[in-house]
Amino acid sequence: MGKSLVLAEKPSVGKELAKVLGCRQNGDGCLIGANYIVTWALGHLVTLADPEKYSADYKTWSLEYLPMLPAKMQLVVIKESSKQYNIVQSLLKRQDVSDIIIATDSGREGELVARWILKKAGCQKPAKRLWISSQTDKAVREGFKNLKPAADYYNLFLSAQARAEADWLVGLNVTRALTCKHNAGLSAGRVQTPTLAMIVAREQEIRNFVPKEYYTIKARFPGFSATWMGSNNQSRLFERAAAEAILEKITNKPALVSQVSKQYKQKAPPAAYDLTELQRDANRKYAYSAKETLSLMQSLYERHKLLTYPRTDSRYITDDIVPTLPDRLQSIAVGGYKEMALSLYKSRPLSTRYLVDNSKVSDHHAIIPTEEPVNLIKLSPQERNIYDLVIRRFLAVLSPAFEYEETKLTVQIGKENFYAKGKIVKNLGWKAAYSQEIAADDDDDSDIKEQTLPQIQQGSKLEVKSCAIETGKTRPPARYNEATLLTAMENPSDKEMSAEMKAILKTTSGLGTPATRADIIEKLFSSFYIERHGKEIIPTSKGIQLVSLVPTDLKSAELTAKWEQELALISKGHAKSDAFVTQMRNYAGKLVSAVIASDAKYVHDNLTREKCPNCEKFLLEVKGKHGVMRICSDRECGYRKNISRETNARCPNCHKKLELRGEGEKQIFFCPCGHRERVADFEKRRGEAGAGKNEVQKYLQSQKKQENKIEDSPLAAQLAKWKEQQNKKG
Repeated sequence: MGKSLVLAEKPSVGKELAKVLGCRQNGDGCLIGANYIVTWALGHLVTLADPEKYSADYKTWSLEYLPMLPAKMQLVVIKESSKQYNIVQSLLKRQDVSDIIIATDSGREGELVARWILKKAGCQKPAKRLWISSQTDKAVREGFKNLKPAADYYNLFLSAQARAEADWLVGLNVTRALTCKHNAGLSAGRVQTPTLAMIVAREQEIRNFVPKEYYTIKARFPGFSATWMGSNNQSRLFERAAAEAILEKITNKPALVSQVSKQYKQKAPPAAYDLTELQRDANRKYAYSAKETLSLMQSLYERHKLLTYPRTDSRYITDDIVPTLPDRLQSIAVGGYKEMALSLYKSRPLSTRYLVDNSKVSDHHAIIPTEEPVNLIKLSPQERNIYDLVIRRFLAVLSPAFEYEETKLTVQIGKENFYAKGKIVKNLGWKAAYSQEIAADDDDDSDIKEQTLPQIQQGSKLEVKSCAIETGKTRPPARYNEATLLTAMENPSDKEMSAEMKAILKTTSGLGTPATRADIIEKLFSSFYIERHGKEIIPTSKGIQLVSLVPTDLKSAELTAKWEQELALISKGHAKSDAFVTQMRNYAGKLVSAVIASDAKYVHDNLTREKCPNCEKFLLEVKGKHGVMRICSDRECGYRKNISRETNARCPNCHKKLELRGEGEKQIFFCPCGHRERVADFEKRRGEAGAGKNEVQKYLQSQKKQENKIEDSPLAAQLAKWKEQQNKKG
């Protein structure tokens, strides 16, 4: 009997699988054991060919050769990882390898990684599938005992391949059409563009918003205050005369408590985390970007093995996981979690009413701790923060409801009614997991705020200490930050979208998937379509113009809804992938025609008077993720230079982060407080503080490396080379 070749997605995962399987002999790009050989990809090793592969005409970026519609899509080996592909290919062809075990990430994209490698290598050997949700040794052993037939996941692969081919056809064609038509580095895609359109629409709402003054009336009594409300249940008046008329009616009038209502209430804990909800909370609490959170989660899943599979869109678990919950509670009974974890462990049977729902779990269940014992000291501060969020949510969702008594008062002054509300906590329940962090509910926009109310009986007469008119102004909608943008991507709202399409988006993952949203947001930053002002996300002129230039239906989330509906049917074997791709070919042609026929113009309104040293065209000034740079306005040139970049170095006076400006020996640190410091002086000061020159240089190099890093789009790995050129050209 031959050996089984195990194909993992990344070296780190492959080495962990090899350890469990007893593969201890080092090979070239693999680990060998008695019964298994474990090898790995480096993410994608194989991808869809660039346009130039199909026709020499496509080497020229010209409207004349659009749309690009190859008769059959071809696979190519990615040049940068060709060495590892050749290793995997040779292992697949080994005589002593009898079968293949696909052990790439358990999801649509992981299936694509493996199947494309097998397809390109022409491998026809029998295959099985490892499908697990955590990387603990126990989960791996159980997974290998219960391998699934690879055929069970073939339709999932077909849906992944159809998605990739459709993104190639639509994304490349529209991007080339826009770029050639307007001679600017413009790109579009079925997830990227509607996401940008939402940000632009919000900005336009804010710019068009006209604030309106309004008035509320507050009465103060001993121990509490109350707010006037009219018969229409509205507390705001938009005419001061109306507010003054009410104030006049109640002046010197007695106050009577006309109603006291007390109601016992319960509030269920929030559901366990999926990736998007975790990214939202991490952004709110720690200002981590969606990409940072995913990276930290990946480390906690793969390296530390403390949390389950991160790229999930479910917030529930299935029945078969329930027997493992006591072990998971024991594994987290350390530090500040110990008391609550052991309390839940001892009070069995566990309450799982808020955690278990088989119908709401597809490929993977919610993010929860594994049974692996935790050593908190081994976690970085950032990993610790993400781990803390997940553990507290896990403890909360296994806890009873938060119980309280809600009290509402109605106080009558003359013939006008004033209202107040408050609550008395009866049982902290799940809120005990958060200590004092969640003392109140989510922010309440109501003018009637919760307060501590004194014991008052219905019919009581009260002393009116004061009555006054308070003035406020209506506020525009808030700009998106990463947390609210993730929410909008998960549940996109389009006024023109049909109820059917909205329902479809609710059953799918919205715009993008939990795994790709972080990269979509990063791509919008790196393409200079959006920029950060503090936590707020603001569209640039380039982004605003792009939205006006792309065909209308490419801006709507409805396109993704239709795609995801069809892809879901393909993954279940209820639709043909070939028919979907044919439809996308026709659609790509339609979009290209729309771009070519458009009369819209693109204007570089960030043009400087500085000329490019290569081609002498004027440079554009753009704000990148890490600072300000100038780039050539000619997309063919690609020249760029740094003007300033944000650093982690701190001002010695006010301790704010310093900005680094200039190049070479002329680099200077600037601070908003007025502090200026040459790099040489900075190095000297750091050296005197105990940081050697090497450490300073290492720090400066890391800043440069970080700034020059080019982000790849998750939608089309096959375009990596092309995208790098575009990012360089702006």
